[in-house]
Amino acid sequence: MSKRFAAMLVLVFLTASCMAIAKPVSAASPNSWASKAPMHVARSDLGVAVMNGKIYAIGGNTESGYMPNSEGNDYKALGWIVATNEEYDPATDAWTFKTPMPTPRYEFAIATYQNKVYCIGGITNWVSGEISYTGANEVYDPATDTWETKTSMPTATSAQANVVGGMIYLVGGGSNETLNQAYDPAIDSWTMKKPVPSALGLHPPPNALSTLVSSFVDNKIYAISYSLASSQNWVYNPSTDGWSPVESLPSSFLEGSNWWSQAAGATTGVMAAKRIYVFFGRYPYSTLLPTLAYTSSINAWAVAAAVPTYRQNFGVAVVNDILYAIGGRSYNYPFPDDNYFTVTEQAVNEQYTPIGYGTSDPSYVPPDSTAPEITVASPENKTYHTVDVALNFTVNETVSLMRYELDGETAVEISGNTTIARLAIGVHNLTVSAFDVAGNMGTSETISFSVAEEPVPFPTVLVATASAASVVVIATGLLVYFKKRKR
Repeated sequence: MSKRFAAMLVLVFLTASCMAIAKPVSAASPNSWASKAPMHVARSDLGVAVMNGKIYAIGGNTESGYMPNSEGNDYKALGWIVATNEEYDPATDAWTFKTPMPTPRYEFAIATYQNKVYCIGGITNWVSGEISYTGANEVYDPATDTWETKTSMPTATSAQANVVGGMIYLVGGGSNETLNQAYDPAIDSWTMKKPVPSALGLHPPPNALSTLVSSFVDNKIYAISYSLASSQNWVYNPSTDGWSPVESLPSSFLEGSNWWSQAAGATTGVMAAKRIYVFFGRYPYSTLLPTLAYTSSINAWAVAAAVPTYRQNFGVAVVNDILYAIGGRSYNYPFPDDNYFTVTEQAVNEQYTPIGYGTSDPSYVPPDSTAPEITVASPENKTYHTVDVALNFTVNETVSLMRYELDGETAVEISGNTTIARLAIGVHNLTVSAFDVAGNMGTSETISFSVAEEPVPFPTVLVATASAASVVVIATGLLVYFKKRKR
């Protein structure tokens, strides 16, 4: 037997062996759960966000032990409030540590916008039952693994973040969970929007919306809450700054149950129908509850598979219409007859394949990635002899936000054509920008123009007077001249 033939036999044997031990990866069935690699650091009340197909699990609470919520505990001093930042890659099922968040906190709002992760508000300490809120607004750039501090939220609180039309809306918080604070990342500024409606007097503050979660579908935000045996579901339209009631959680699932610890995520319609999935825990804490799925197009709820591992206060992320329930904590009551319990933090990462996965939503339209085009008619590249100059422009599509920037100063939000008043004498540079409903930003070309004082008209009266005086002088001179000649 030749060496070449022997080598070939060995290669064939090795290939066959590899084929024998390799296991085909089957696609998960719709409405089912699968376990994935856990986080390195077990924690609850964390923020999770998705950027470029990867999940970022940031911050959280690591409280643990026998009845840790007892009076006198200082969460910060005990090291229970963390700034941990881990990146999860679903393609490799692996976690990697990243640069921690500057401000350790939990129960904060988290959102992604233009390739950056925004972490806003939250809780920085809990001492003897007293909560310390922060308005910190810190932005993480995965490309550089760095953080940047932005303008803090007006009212420090815990809230739910949703991005619509280039704005980050933070829903919830305050004494009755009804705040609606909007952040514009392009100009780093805040505005207050119409609050979440109260719970119709059924449960007065502070319990009106004490278990609020939110998500968004088709550029509208849904705020879902429950208290005791009733629930609320309100939809917010950013374009009109208005709220409307829609179908609440099914009452049949609330009766006789103390539902607890909601978390929500929405499918986009690419690989599954557009739905908001709401996940639960409940008392007694060892009982699993079904997931509820809301379809806004028909204003109805459906029942989905329960989260496999009992836990509360976990985060939910959505990658390509697959949902991930990450982290959380579990409670154990060793003595059923009393209220003492043990808290165990979880690093669990479970993947949920939604109902009907593999079929896109009939209403799905590929996301608009084209920026609006802006044409400025006025001002023009010329000199104006007035300090009030008209700003006239056109945009080629419907937009959700417009503003102009003058001489590199803070952008000014506008609703359409306007007048820029009280301009300083000198040269000015102007650009107009607009966001369409998909969040794409378009910017006009830079217009350079100048403002100068109006030319002073030549004083004609003085000219006429001067001319008359000259005639008199000349005439007088001539008379004197001829008189001298006669002599």
